[in-house]
Amino acid sequence: MKSNDFPAGFASEANNLAIDFDGVIHDDYLGFHDGTCYGLPLEGSLEAIKELSKSFKIIIFTAKAKPNRPLVDGKTGAELVTDWLRKYNVLKYVSEVTSEKPRAFLYIDDNAYRFTNWKNALEFVRANEN
Repeated sequence: MKSNDFPAGFASEANNLAIDFDGVIHDDYLGFHDGTCYGLPLEGSLEAIKELSKSFKIIIFTAKAKPNRPLVDGKTGAELVTDWLRKYNVLKYVSEVTSEKPRAFLYIDDNAYRFTNWKNALEFVRANEN
């Protein structure tokens, strides 16, 4: 997204790159499981964060950081994600961990669909219903 696509006063956010945590950085092969960040880094994720941080402000977004999420071992989901990022020595490349979809020029997410029009979107959703 170009900086002129952002609302007045928000052009600085055109450098934001938003990356989902579970299934993109963290291998969440057990799903919610016990609420912890139990998985290993997905192949290439840590190196990509380091590389991308040279040009972009990295924002990690995750449902784990929702404020109404129960504490796990006395920690919020955002704290658990932060601890995991620190454990794998990439926290210093990340500007923020949030549950909100931040303004960004691009979102990297494993549960996304690239919207072009509603006809195609409806076909895609119907084809992927459980």
